[in-house]
Amino acid sequence: MSGQKDQDRVLRVGLVGVGARATIGEWVSAVGNCAELVVTADISPAAVKRSTELFGTSVPFIGDYRDFVNHGVDAAIVTVPDDQHADVAEHLLRAGIAVYLEKPMATTAADADRILAAAFESGSRLYVGHNMRHMSVVTMMRSIIERGEIGDVKAVWCRHFVGHGGDYYFKDWHADRRYSNTLLLQKGAHDIDVIHWLAGGYTRTVSAMGDLMIYGVNPSRADNTGRLMGEWFSMDNWPPESQRDLNPVVDVEDISMVNMRLDNGALASYEQCHFTPDYWRNYTVIGSRGRMENFGDTGGGVIKVWKKRHEYQPDGDVEYVIGGDESGHGGADQRTMAEFMRFIRHGGATDTSPIAAREAVATAASAAESLRSGSMPVAVPLVEKALEDYFSSGQSRP
Repeated sequence: MSGQKDQDRVLRVGLVGVGARATIGEWVSAVGNCAELVVTADISPAAVKRSTELFGTSVPFIGDYRDFVNHGVDAAIVTVPDDQHADVAEHLLRAGIAVYLEKPMATTAADADRILAAAFESGSRLYVGHNMRHMSVVTMMRSIIERGEIGDVKAVWCRHFVGHGGDYYFKDWHADRRYSNTLLLQKGAHDIDVIHWLAGGYTRTVSAMGDLMIYGVNPSRADNTGRLMGEWFSMDNWPPESQRDLNPVVDVEDISMVNMRLDNGALASYEQCHFTPDYWRNYTVIGSRGRMENFGDTGGGVIKVWKKRHEYQPDGDVEYVIGGDESGHGGADQRTMAEFMRFIRHGGATDTSPIAAREAVATAASAAESLRSGSMPVAVPLVEKALEDYFSSGQSRP
């Protein structure tokens, strides 16, 4: 946008994909009254009702997002299934519409690069919604690193206990690798991005192993087309073997382990399990002068920092209480949407990064390749230098 008149007017926003993550559209009008949701789009007939329930009858629903240009849309929020991200985002960007793209950016590095190229060539602004960069547990750990409390980061370990995995990812398209590729993308893209951000580098080599231990042998299958996770989720779906109505195709791993070597020499590991009883992330960051670890990842949890030599000591030398984020993504979603609106209106630096989002995709996809080929090391493909330079400069040309 250019000119004071353009900067002052209310942005017209469209939303593509009225599914489980469409609720982030509710934050559009809550970030300083600078934008309004003016249209939603989805190919599913069931989405008409969902759109009305979320946004009311005053926001029109259309079947084809390509008609956004006729609705005067300035920016679009894209929350379609992951395998559709590249096609939808590329079309919108080349049509001159700024894009908020839900993570993961794409399901392959090649598709992620196609999105970057569309933004670069069109000049339309691209923002990828890695909202965990706005979660308190992550921003606090990053501040601890920046203050030098643990020295230079040498290793980052993340264990992700995906206790709701059976309900979240094995009853719809997520369970079919044709559409999701790997849950190292749908879930791991968050954590891989955080690992990169905390370590200050990007993964260049991965080696991984994984398996489909629980949900692959479950015989209870159903076609849940048209339904959303909220319609079948229940804390009573336990133990994992008792889950019912899994997707007809289940061929993604329900447990995975990834080792990573970053370009700055740091080492990292990521473990993901979809049949644990508890649901949270645990990060351990080891520096040259100490280490830190979070216990709980929302408001009320703590980050413990050890900076002296000890035998076993359950309490850190310093402990920080994690503030906010009582509902996890809730507060982070609002802050992410606010940053998007500010960025498309004024430009400037953002905490999220399209290049970082691409590197998370490339790392996760390479890890899936490794674990499905006997854990052989796989080199993560590099992004084109011109694209890296453009997005590193805040999507601005000289």
